Amino acid sequence: MAFIPKNDKDCCVGCGECVEICPQEVWELVDEKAEPVNADECVGCMSCVEVCPNECITVEEV
Repeated sequence: MAFIPKNDKDCCVGCGECVEICPQEVWELVDEKAEPVNADECVGCMSCVEVCPNECITVEEV
């Protein structure tokens, strides 16, 4: 089972909460926006989705 984390950059305010909470270090701030730079490491824990204050992040199961 694989997961695809995505972020709506138009919605993202660059707070970095997803970067801090992710146990797999999937997220990094790039140009002040969260980006899933290690998307292959996502385990689908949904922590980033839950912590995002603007609900910009989604994680799809494939």
